[in-house]
Amino acid sequence: MEEPPVKVIRGSGNVFADLGLPNPEERQTKLSLAMAINEIVKARRLKQAEAGVLLGLPQPKVSQLVNYRLDGFSVERLMGFLTRLDRDVKIVIRPWREL
Repeated sequence: MEEPPVKVIRGSGNVFADLGLPNPEERQTKLSLAMAINEIVKARRLKQAEAGVLLGLPQPKVSQLVNYRLDGFSVERLMGFLTRLDRDVKIVIRPWREL
């Protein structure tokens, strides 16, 4: 018996919007910032406690960040963590579909 063809639907580029979750743009922004933070922490081979000292967070909060449980973090706070990790954060405003 032949398998029916698989229907492929192109995503919007924001998985949170595609899933119908609330505040998809904010969630996507937080995820991008957290990914950058976690890449830096990993590249520096920091333990969670060491990262916590740099970020001004207790270790359990670093664990939340590392595991992308981001509900307790604002976009502004995540940007502040990046500056504490010696990164400049630049906000670019351009037409929506120009990528």
